[in-house]
Amino acid sequence: MRKSVFVLFALALLAVLGLVFQEDGGRLAAKAQTLWSRNIGGAPDLQASYAFMIDAADGEVLYAKNEKKRAYPASTTKILTTLLALELGKPDEIVTVGQEADPEDPEESRAGLRRGQKLKLYDLVKAALLPSGNDAARTLGVHIGRKTAGNPAMSVGEAQEEFAKLMNKRAKKAGATNSHFVNPSGLHDPQHYSTARDLALIAKAAMANKLFREAVLATDSVVVSAPGGSGQTVKLTLANTNQLLQPGSSNYFPGATGIKTGFTDEAGYCLVSSAASDGKEVIAVVLQSTSKDVYPDARKLLELGLGSRTTAALKR
Repeated sequence: MRKSVFVLFALALLAVLGLVFQEDGGRLAAKAQTLWSRNIGGAPDLQASYAFMIDAADGEVLYAKNEKKRAYPASTTKILTTLLALELGKPDEIVTVGQEADPEDPEESRAGLRRGQKLKLYDLVKAALLPSGNDAARTLGVHIGRKTAGNPAMSVGEAQEEFAKLMNKRAKKAGATNSHFVNPSGLHDPQHYSTARDLALIAKAAMANKLFREAVLATDSVVVSAPGGSGQTVKLTLANTNQLLQPGSSNYFPGATGIKTGFTDEAGYCLVSSAASDGKEVIAVVLQSTSKDVYPDARKLLELGLGSRTTAALKR
């Protein structure tokens, strides 16, 4: 009881200070929202079970809800997959698509790759990020796994295991200490998990990579060429699944800069998003939301982080 009274007093004080010191009002109100989330019992306006938001520049925590609890990341996994591919490969190196592109699940998201096609690594990165192609993510994982092991004859399974080791090592380097990845696509596996906090830190590292950042900023469909083994060239149209970046969508968010959607039955609807305004950029993670709430959840966090809803946040 005493703790609740103290926190309510702190919220009121921060609100007053925010009004008095206008330039720090947004930061103070965001801190107040974090206090509310941690001490009063969650964020009643978010349907997501897990949420976390940071300042993209310095990593300052702006919001937290169950941020350290394990959750399934679904296709937000591909943030780490593509970051690794860009760090360990070259954008223009040619990758030959193999059997790893075959569907592992009949309902999985795909970019439309076929065995024998040859694509630039950066085009595969786009194919994994924009339409959330599991086929592209696995192709990247197998290619990088074999490359780092120095064994082009390594089996698909062995190459993916090698890549998973790289994923876990890179995640820890980013500060993600409560995650464990076993595949490059995010298809459900009980041992494939992360947290809202960890995904925000991984996204922060990824957004610092120029090529990654350019890929997730796509607002229109991207067309890439995929020459096949028979000499025929196929054009692949890669549409971004992130509605925050689609001007014609009801979920369009001016200033959105990325990042990645995700869904499995076990993970629910997930979204790692980012947006910038007046020189400030924030990264927000919502996990285990619903189909109708995942974008509203993300929007509320982005608006709060960029300062346009700080007063409303204190009034709830």
